[in-house]
Amino acid sequence: MSSLTQEAIEPANYRLLQELVYAGSGIVLDQDKHYLFESRLASVARRHGLATVNDLCALIRAQKGTPVQTQVVEAMTTNETYFFREPAHYDAIRRTLLPELKELRKATRKLSFWSSAASGGQEAYSLAMTLAADGLADWNIQILGTDLAAHVLERARSGRYQQIEVNRGLPTPLLLKYFERKGLEWELRPGIRQMARFESFDLRRPMRSLGPFDLVFCRNVLVYLDLATRRKILEEIHGTLFRGGWLLLGTAEVTPPGLDHLYERRLLGAAAYYIAR
Repeated sequence: MSSLTQEAIEPANYRLLQELVYAGSGIVLDQDKHYLFESRLASVARRHGLATVNDLCALIRAQKGTPVQTQVVEAMTTNETYFFREPAHYDAIRRTLLPELKELRKATRKLSFWSSAASGGQEAYSLAMTLAADGLADWNIQILGTDLAAHVLERARSGRYQQIEVNRGLPTPLLLKYFERKGLEWELRPGIRQMARFESFDLRRPMRSLGPFDLVFCRNVLVYLDLATRRKILEEIHGTLFRGGWLLLGTAEVTPPGLDHLYERRLLGAAAYYIAR
């Protein structure tokens, strides 16, 4: 059973959940997200032997600072992703960024990238396959993948995906070249998996210890945050990029006004990307 016992979330409990999710992730949830709480918190409630969201809220109040709060926040974060999502971005990387980087870094043969909302790792590994296919597998490639949710990072580290996951966006030639069949799953070959590492990181934290990066993915995460948080994150990301480095946002996202001194927006076909000034 995927849903909780049907019982309206009490207004005080709805506010509690909004505040908890915002404090834990920065995600802003409006007043019309009852269905989202009910569907995503079902497994958390069952884990604790509870029948309703209201029961779960009572547990949260009784056990402040316990793992149940982290479980609620992680359940409410969006981990939707798939291989080569927004293909125009990867086309722009192949056609423009990589030729520039190969010339710029030919002495050191070192490149560094960040997938800042890595989820199950498909974004980071899509980049790794792109780099390998472009003849860069023998370079010193460092791809950092970060996310708030520990359970998705464990999946990313494993490099194992179900058939339905490799069917979403992954071209068959790349599946056959870079994956091995392991029972009912597909596992990335070590050469690709070892190009990426995955760590827990909250994008609201200072980023001075990260980078410098040639490219940062920050796609389909800022749309869930308030304006002040988006602005702060983009300012911090700028400090992690080499000057001339790329920032890629989701197609529905744009930089907040007032950041033109940090980023120059450019278009290549259907892809928009931002150059760190």
